[in-house]
Amino acid sequence: MAIVTRLVKDRAVVIFSKSSCCICHSIKTLICSFGANPTVYELDERPDGQQIEKELIALGCKPSVPAVFIGQELVGGSNEIMSLHLKGMLVPMLIKERAIWL
Repeated sequence: MAIVTRLVKDRAVVIFSKSSCCICHSIKTLICSFGANPTVYELDERPDGQQIEKELIALGCKPSVPAVFIGQELVGGSNEIMSLHLKGMLVPMLIKERAIWL
């Protein structure tokens, strides 16, 4: 978990993604549509991408991407993010972590 912990430290929103994943693209687009500027790590473009993917799986991400951290906490993948959005809970989380301002 050392790599993931280091990469999410002091960042409001972090998305672990793969450049070829259409679901990842949708989640990035959704979060950016609120005005957030997430830090995005494309695992298929990083030399340590496979190790990061193993760490995400160990944290319970299945599938491993997209994996969204808000306020250094693992929120989950696409199902969790869409569920929070539909319940009206995603924007308040982003505001709380100062990822967006309204």
